[in-house]
Amino acid sequence: MRDKLARAALLAAFIGGTTYVLAWGMTLPPAWDLAWKGTGVGLLAIYAALQARSLDGWLLTAVMAFGMLGDVLLGVNFIVGALAFLAGHLVAIGLYLRNRRPALTRSQLLLAVVLVPAAVAIAWLLPTDRAQAPGIALYATGLSVMAACAWTSRFPRLWTGLGAVMFVVSDLLIFARMGRIEPTFAVGLAVWGLYFAGQVMICLGVSGRLAEDGR
Repeated sequence: MRDKLARAALLAAFIGGTTYVLAWGMTLPPAWDLAWKGTGVGLLAIYAALQARSLDGWLLTAVMAFGMLGDVLLGVNFIVGALAFLAGHLVAIGLYLRNRRPALTRSQLLLAVVLVPAAVAIAWLLPTDRAQAPGIALYATGLSVMAACAWTSRFPRLWTGLGAVMFVVSDLLIFARMGRIEPTFAVGLAVWGLYFAGQVMICLGVSGRLAEDGR
């Protein structure tokens, strides 16, 4: 029964996350719009909880839950939403450090080392309102360290590692939309598509490996 509920939650997460773009063309009350936005990653949190058999599984659940909170709270207060995401990144860093890959190739290590300063520098340069740059750079530090730790963890790089990098790109597009580029539908679609697909890949990569380990 638990496995069936988990599969149902995963399917519902796909539906909620992929159909959210339809809300952009509707005149919905803000609460309805935010509730729809939160269904995708919120249901991923439920999926992770139903799959959890160990501390790592519950850490993944917390990562997804903070992601859902960030999705919703961004529509209420941008800074509070960003802090919710940052909390999720910190939990994810703990999860990935608990599951470090024993050995890395030179190219794998190089990407992880370059990713953090590159993402932080780009994030610092993007906002046209320079007063926002320090806070954005601080957030980008947590975000990029999370992605680097995901890339060097034992979880599948083509799922968890790549998903985390997609999360970074999505957020950099958000920062670019603060004046550097026009907030068009295509940009919004890229932001949401990279973000939600990245969260799905992170969730499935971690939960899949934990299931293989019986954890």
